[in-house]
Amino acid sequence: MSLEQITTYTKFFSFILKYYNSDVVKSTAGSPLNDDDENELEFSHKPEELVEDLKKMGPTYVKLGQLLSTRPDLLPDHYLNALANLQDDVETISYEEVEKIFEEEIGVKIKKAFVDFDQVPLASASIGQVHKALLHSGRVVAVKIQRPGIRKNFLEDLDTLKKMADLAVNHSKAAKKYALDHVIEELRFILLNELDYNKEAQNLLILKENLKSYQHLVIPSPVAEYSSSKVLTMDFIDGKKITALGNLKKIETDFNPVIDDLVEAYLKQIIVDGFAHADPHPGNIHLTSDDKIALMDLGMVAKFSPKLQEKIMMLLVGMSKKDGDAITDALLEISEYDSAKANLENFRKNINRLVMDSVSTNAEDMETGRILLQMNRIAADDGIQLAVELNILGKILLNLDQIVAVLTPKYDLQKAIRKFMEKMVNEKMKKELKPENLYGFLLDNKKLIENLPGRLNKITENLANNDLEIKINAIDEERLTDGFQKVANRITSGLIIAAMIIGAALLMRIPSSYSIMGYGILPFIFFMIAIGLGLFLVYNIMFRDESFKKHKN
Repeated sequence: MSLEQITTYTKFFSFILKYYNSDVVKSTAGSPLNDDDENELEFSHKPEELVEDLKKMGPTYVKLGQLLSTRPDLLPDHYLNALANLQDDVETISYEEVEKIFEEEIGVKIKKAFVDFDQVPLASASIGQVHKALLHSGRVVAVKIQRPGIRKNFLEDLDTLKKMADLAVNHSKAAKKYALDHVIEELRFILLNELDYNKEAQNLLILKENLKSYQHLVIPSPVAEYSSSKVLTMDFIDGKKITALGNLKKIETDFNPVIDDLVEAYLKQIIVDGFAHADPHPGNIHLTSDDKIALMDLGMVAKFSPKLQEKIMMLLVGMSKKDGDAITDALLEISEYDSAKANLENFRKNINRLVMDSVSTNAEDMETGRILLQMNRIAADDGIQLAVELNILGKILLNLDQIVAVLTPKYDLQKAIRKFMEKMVNEKMKKELKPENLYGFLLDNKKLIENLPGRLNKITENLANNDLEIKINAIDEERLTDGFQKVANRITSGLIIAAMIIGAALLMRIPSSYSIMGYGILPFIFFMIAIGLGLFLVYNIMFRDESFKKHKN
């Protein structure tokens, strides 16, 4: 083991020993539904002290602190608030080093690539720093340069954290309960993606295309010829951090249309696109001179599968309606748990309690993101591990809560979410009920439809000739015959309805001078009749059969 590794481990263990037996860790055992006033709690270490210690540990631990700020299941609220605003204090890279990195990565000297290049950085962070520059075309750009050796430092720290997390999980029930090894895996994934500026350039292009319909949002475009894995050149957007806006500006400007666009854009990213800016921190949100919101720093994005998008939609609909059972069902469908060990009944009860507590909260005081993150803590206490994407969703909503609080304190985020969810559900229903979609479904089941009449005729013929033999105990012939008759009637009705739908779909291809909602009158009438008969058939199956069973029993 090298001297450098010994120093790293010594520093790490000193940090762990300081906080392991502290009230910070002990407080995680408390329930998120505890009625005690957290403001009255006194901790052995102040949140500011933890923030400073993480800064001293280095940039990897700063990123870890930022990640932990979204985990109320691991830390109390006082610490979450402090970590959410954690920024690293780092020295700037010298201009000579910047020139060297740019030339090595791009193959062109800075003096040749730009008419002007500001040697003093606009901003500096753990991964890199940003300079303002002017291209020969007259385009003003921002050039982000990655720190030399930062990747090596991150990987070494991540290896240390991984070993310690695996050790903790193997020897500590609490570490296993809160899946500390998964936290480190998530941190590794985030950091390695942020270190690749090519991915960030691609993220800018994708997000710009996905959100092009939102007039109040601005996303910078990358300059491909002056970008690489360690250099990113993009449009310079002149704006001010929303956290730095004066009170007069907030009073004079109506930010409601801007916030409407911002909230809907983020919900669209999650529910529709499955590709979302995962770090809409107020520090990454700038307001331009023409009152548009600029989304900056796209190193961290989240991707949601279609299946997960559907479950998240169910979750958000449940949250907007304050339906605890619907929320619980959605959470359980996107979680992992051992049914023999997990306390599902207690989980459902606690989620309903959390929802009921939020009912009495004023709309402007509602913190949707924090409620979602609290659900993670409840799940962990009951032996349920929620999908990591829910942490990201909670972080996004938590940041939106903070942005809304800064620009429009009276804004009802829950109402905006409910409105968007209703819009999405309606669009989804319309899409699924389109004749072409039903026609596609019938084509997929073409073989079944073709074979069914012949097989049904054979069954009814055998029944009529008393040739059908079924070996069952305690047979009730009259009831069995009635049952088969009902099945035959239902299948026949279903085939007729299917034929009407296929016929209507085929007729829709024929031009007609008279139309309803863009479709010809005749196929539209056929289609509506088919829907009516189908609903009537479903009604009979669902309700009449039940009454039939009760009558017989």
